[in-house]
Amino acid sequence: MLIALLILLPVAGGIAAGLLGRRNKRSVSRRVTAATLAVELALSLGLLTQVGKCWTLPLCGRGISFAVTGLQAVLGVLAALLWAVSGLESREELLGDHHAWRYDFFLLLTLGAIEGVFLSGDLYTTLVFFEVMSFTSFVWVIHNGTEPAKRAAGSYLTYAVAGGLVSLMGLFLLDTALGTLSFAELPAAVAAYEGNKALIYVAGGLSMATFAAKVCMWPLHTWLPGSYTQAPAPATALLSGIVTKAGIFGIFAITDKIFLADAAWGRVLLFFAVITMLWGGFMALCQTNLKTLLAYSSMSQIGFILTGIAMQALLGEEGGMAAWGSVLHLTNHAWIKLILFLAAGLLFRTVGSLELDDLRGFGRKKPLLLVIFLCLALGVMGVPLFNGYISKTLLHESIVEYTGLLEGAGQSAGLYHAVEWLFLIAGGMTVAYMTKVLVCLFGEENESAAAQREFDRTPVNASPLVLTVLTVCALLCPVLGITPHLTMEGIARFAQDFFSEEGLVEAVAYFSLTNLKGAVISLAIGGVLYFAFVRTLVRRKTGMGVQYRNPWPAALSLEDGLYRPLLMVWLPFVGAVLARFGASIFSWLVAAGNRLLFFRATPTVTPAEDERFAKYDPDPQGRRGISGTLAFGLAMFGLGYMAMMIYILVRLALG
Repeated sequence: MLIALLILLPVAGGIAAGLLGRRNKRSVSRRVTAATLAVELALSLGLLTQVGKCWTLPLCGRGISFAVTGLQAVLGVLAALLWAVSGLESREELLGDHHAWRYDFFLLLTLGAIEGVFLSGDLYTTLVFFEVMSFTSFVWVIHNGTEPAKRAAGSYLTYAVAGGLVSLMGLFLLDTALGTLSFAELPAAVAAYEGNKALIYVAGGLSMATFAAKVCMWPLHTWLPGSYTQAPAPATALLSGIVTKAGIFGIFAITDKIFLADAAWGRVLLFFAVITMLWGGFMALCQTNLKTLLAYSSMSQIGFILTGIAMQALLGEEGGMAAWGSVLHLTNHAWIKLILFLAAGLLFRTVGSLELDDLRGFGRKKPLLLVIFLCLALGVMGVPLFNGYISKTLLHESIVEYTGLLEGAGQSAGLYHAVEWLFLIAGGMTVAYMTKVLVCLFGEENESAAAQREFDRTPVNASPLVLTVLTVCALLCPVLGITPHLTMEGIARFAQDFFSEEGLVEAVAYFSLTNLKGAVISLAIGGVLYFAFVRTLVRRKTGMGVQYRNPWPAALSLEDGLYRPLLMVWLPFVGAVLARFGASIFSWLVAAGNRLLFFRATPTVTPAEDERFAKYDPDPQGRRGISGTLAFGLAMFGLGYMAMMIYILVRLALG
């Protein structure tokens, strides 16, 4: 009953808020949205007492199943909490926006869908709600209605549709091979499977496609910068903070339930995780727009989480440290990025721009804003005494643990020593790009003295309530980092039951010299990167003074340089050539048959050619237009065939 309420309540609230907003009752609509978010948060806390409960809804032949484990309860509460905090900011961000009702409508629909993802009991249910979530959150990206927003939304939707279809194909293969998609039954089904293991690898890889795209795993990340930059700040906060975590949940399920202790799967996943971690960090170093920088930062931090999941696959039942690190970095990143993007929204409302050149010096005399950004930046950097340090330490130690196991067994561990150093370098990139943000906002003065004087006397455009909430949320970073055994390990221990690995065998001395050494190395690498890269290639002196410039060539964009030309030029061209070749062969066969049948006969019959077949014409010419083409006839045949199949199915259902 509680699961159904958590999914259906936001849907009902969204419909009510949307209808009221359409009738120009905006104040009532916003109150309905706020009340729905508050009740949803209160109800979600009940999940903590429902661990072990399951529920199946007979639907679509196989049914939609739900379950509550510790991890799922944590994610369900986290989603409701982040939605509530984001809702506070959206009231001010969208004040005066005539389409605020539409935002609220899809905000609440997406909340219901993501709760369905987190509380699903099998991969089929996960995918169903995941695709619903993708379609409803698509409206966030296109909300502003500008051409860049439409372009970004198109990319976002393309990944959602294509990824969903590929994943559905993978689930069909998995279900056929294993006979189940249930999280509870998959481990036993995999253990009993005696068929071709290559089929399971192919099915698992296909099943993970839509989840990998949603978490921005390289090279399926190209939708990220445009979508995060164009969506309103509260929506971007949720996209980065929690929507990506729905993808992580899917990867958790596939890896832990199907490929635990599978070295081949673990190595492949680790390869993509490391590239994601490094590529996101490097691109964040290059960015000059705050939201785009934070978007690539999210990609990099997701790479850290994926590294932990890969180590779970490699370590098998001994991967408790990797599991804890993945879960804690997931929750840390969700919390930190939510507040960072909301804070970016405050800056945009006040300054009107998120370009670093325009923001330079804005926070020099704003101590409260400094506290917010500093706590969050130190948290994501992994500085000791902040929450990010705890999760990164567990992830780092899981790599060290696996390296030690290999060396103890007399096997080569050079590859994993390299992975450890790449992990530390990625941490150094995080230090460098967050230092760039802090120095720009709070350390440097604006190039324009008049602009700096205006900044110094301009308060942040936010209500005291929003500033208070953001400050309290930011201060949780050091609170959690100082009390890891009491707070963060409690979260990880509660979430442990979803995983097959054992928990931590012994307590981790987070602040020992051995563990502090990794953080110190990353901080040192970050300092070198900041002065050697940011201060020389990104922050450059020009004739107009010091300006931030992106050194990465736009021509090397994967989306513009490869994906869009491939999908919009090359594949259509190849398809057109093949179609024309096929049509020509058909014409040749007809001509040859005509000559054979009517040899020496006069006159011969020459069938008319249809020049309009398969040709798109927005304004068909001629009296009959499109209805005179063979394509129209084929379309009518398809509609008739579909009607016949529906009739047969109805007759079968009625007996």
